[in-house]
Amino acid sequence: MSHSFIDRRVAAGLTRHISTTSGRTVPVLAPFTGDVLHDLPVSQSSDVTDAYARARHAQLAWARAGFRARRRVLLRAHDLLLARRELLLDAVQSETGKTRGQAFEEVFQAASVTRYNALSARSVLRGERRRSGIPLVITTRVRYRPKGVAGIITPWNFPLSLAAMDVIPALAAGCGVVQKADNQGALSILALRQAFIDAGVPRDLWAVVTGDGNFIGGAVTEHADYVCFTGSTATGIRVAQKAAETLTGASLELGGKNALLVLDDVDARHAAADAVYACFSSLGQLCVSTERMYVHRAVAGPFVREFVAATSRLTLGTGFDYSADVGSLTSQAQLDRVTAHVTDAVSRGATVLAGGRARPDIGPYFFEPTILTGVTSEMECFAAETFGPVVAVSIVHTEQEAIEAANDSDYGLNASVFSGSGRRGLRVAAALQAGSVNVNEGYRGSFSAVDAPMGGMKRSGVGRRNGAEGLRRFVDAVTISRATGLLQMPRTGSEFEALAGPLLLLARLLKGLRRR
Repeated sequence: MSHSFIDRRVAAGLTRHISTTSGRTVPVLAPFTGDVLHDLPVSQSSDVTDAYARARHAQLAWARAGFRARRRVLLRAHDLLLARRELLLDAVQSETGKTRGQAFEEVFQAASVTRYNALSARSVLRGERRRSGIPLVITTRVRYRPKGVAGIITPWNFPLSLAAMDVIPALAAGCGVVQKADNQGALSILALRQAFIDAGVPRDLWAVVTGDGNFIGGAVTEHADYVCFTGSTATGIRVAQKAAETLTGASLELGGKNALLVLDDVDARHAAADAVYACFSSLGQLCVSTERMYVHRAVAGPFVREFVAATSRLTLGTGFDYSADVGSLTSQAQLDRVTAHVTDAVSRGATVLAGGRARPDIGPYFFEPTILTGVTSEMECFAAETFGPVVAVSIVHTEQEAIEAANDSDYGLNASVFSGSGRRGLRVAAALQAGSVNVNEGYRGSFSAVDAPMGGMKRSGVGRRNGAEGLRRFVDAVTISRATGLLQMPRTGSEFEALAGPLLLLARLLKGLRRR
């Protein structure tokens, strides 16, 4: 079977389920060619309001259906994702310009997230007994109640993975979803959603709206019972402010300026090959990819030579197969930003060791994976997120210097440590200020660990997705206590006087028994 750009008829079939009454469409371009891929219907604020109303109605029955019924549906969806993988791969490549291999990572991640949440939701959210203040006299339980309908805003760069990591735990927890999809990733999201609809998720339960976030983003946040946002720090702050107006909870995964530390005990060739993927997967358009590298001077010579050589060997391509190592930037805006960062750095004295050029001979938005040295604080790419295939390599003299340089950032999303000693790598990892840290891997260890929380520190965000923490975002904890009648709780002064002594004795006894 041959694979290529999503057919316009397939696109039309998917986009007919967008919540829209505006009658307007916008062209979506194919990054590989710059041609119009399809015309996307766009929503307006009233469509968002209507989508929430329908989702709320559907959510009531979905929540009452229970964990077992939801698990069956989600596991069927898991199987459909795998069965429809080629369509999903075609959609991701068509919209984002990724290689086939990096699109496959998305499909695999979406399936993993679905399987985890389907199988874990009951054990994480079924509720539990808690120790009461006065044992036997009071019993206490915690129950978890679905929040309602979540508003989820996702970007274009990882449409399947980032949608799945927020939408699927919301569904597993018994919530509905109104998702604002970036125009450039809408087809991939709609193909993902269709698998869940066909598996048994009510169509109204998971609504998709599209359009300019400046016009409909506020409505998505305003009506939500919980908000998830993935994107830039600047926009995330605005989303948080909007959510705060209604005291709505939010999780925000925002920007990063991720550091990779290369210690003096690495195998230079092996570490360089892993570092290349850490920096240039999806052409750097990944919130957890590496943009800063600190290399110990003892291995700097051989490591940098191997790193430059491995980067220069990367194959750029537009194939809908596994022939290319890296693909395209996704838009003209991305190309402009990357070009501006490299031009600014070079004009201020940075040196290009590899790449540094746009490649219009391959496609309109292609840019070579680029290694810079001599990057200083007055350069734009020193502290600001490039979100493209540019890494700044700096030489450090000690392990502590590398740790301090890595932590000297407003961001704290992801970091990496390469070391010949696993124990040493873990020790250094514990000193880094980031929500996730990978040892001898760039980002895929933590990114793929769907049983573990993922999120940022500092200006890289608040809240966590994945794991039990990711599920519990979408529920309210409700404490229910009951008086057993074994002993009447004091109500009057004389009753307090009579029970004060026994209660003090109980407090001392519980401490002696180490009972919380």
